[in-house]
Amino acid sequence: MKQANGHQVVQLLEQFSPKSLAMEGDPIGLQTGALNQKVSKVMTTLDVTNEVVEEAIEKGANFIIAHHPLIFRPLKSINLETNAGQIIEKCIKNDITVYAAHTNLDVARGGVNDMLAKALGLKDTKVLVQTYEDTYKKLIAFVPESHASEVREAITAAGAGDIGDYSACTFTTTGTGRFLPGDQAEPFIGEKGKVEEVNEVKVESIYLASLEKQVLKALKSSHPYEEPAYDLFEESIPGDSYGLGRIGKLNEQTTLGEFSEYVKKQLNVPALRVTGNPDKKIKKAAVLGGMGSKYYQTAKFAGADVYITGDVDFHTAQDAEAAGISIIDPGHHVEEIMKSGLACELRLRAEADGLNIEFLPSEQSTEPFRFI
Repeated sequence: MKQANGHQVVQLLEQFSPKSLAMEGDPIGLQTGALNQKVSKVMTTLDVTNEVVEEAIEKGANFIIAHHPLIFRPLKSINLETNAGQIIEKCIKNDITVYAAHTNLDVARGGVNDMLAKALGLKDTKVLVQTYEDTYKKLIAFVPESHASEVREAITAAGAGDIGDYSACTFTTTGTGRFLPGDQAEPFIGEKGKVEEVNEVKVESIYLASLEKQVLKALKSSHPYEEPAYDLFEESIPGDSYGLGRIGKLNEQTTLGEFSEYVKKQLNVPALRVTGNPDKKIKKAAVLGGMGSKYYQTAKFAGADVYITGDVDFHTAQDAEAAGISIIDPGHHVEEIMKSGLACELRLRAEADGLNIEFLPSEQSTEPFRFI
């Protein structure tokens, strides 16, 4: 197992929750510290509080991944008499790096909203509020016949050629490649100053735009030429949809009252708020972690009988009830499901990459409310 640094921790996170998925203006990424320091233990948390930092110190974790950014609004100064200033000071003095994965982790497949949907047993889930579509592109590469198989294997291993339930999809045609190596060239085939003709194949494959960097890297590393020739084209084929919230079917029809009790148990909350008739039949539910009250109409139009989200205000609850969709508000803090879910996901990815990192979900509750 290899020793890791902060950059490698971020790379693991970026594999399934890239920054590109975040909502515009969301202050994700590095909050305090440095990414070049060695990391052996990473703590995952919903919020960064004094108690969470103390826990990290006690357990020897020098890297914290938080869902809610420690620095959400720009700071004009770091006042050590304020709570935020004291947390930042404690992190710096103890060499603890803090990194935030907020709306990118909400949107990501396998992220917060998928974790919540899974906990609630929703089936055949779809994105509730689309924020991003990963479009398809086509790669056409010109390769000498002797290296065609090697290039095909490399680009498909990087993700090219995945179409529905099929993978490694490519198309090949043969032809003749011609080129003139210049004085400074180091040609794999041919001589400087002499036009060369080579039997080549044209390898075609499609890929999701988000994979372009790794697909091109695979092409260039497997291609024998000093300057590989290739073309990239936009495709009109719909790509993968990403966004906030999930909507899906319940395992079986139930009532609003029974489902509310189920939500309470599954999300481990002492109480929740509900609108609507407890005897109302529920077949389909939508869930959006955090504060998602403004999307109740989206949930209604998508066919949801009930919408689970936090921080619902009085008038929105009234409007939703009048619109015929019930609301279950278990609070904002149910997003803490990400602590264990993210730690588990990163642990598996670190093991696959041979990195010696321990991932620890914080045991501290950052729920500010008490129910009496």
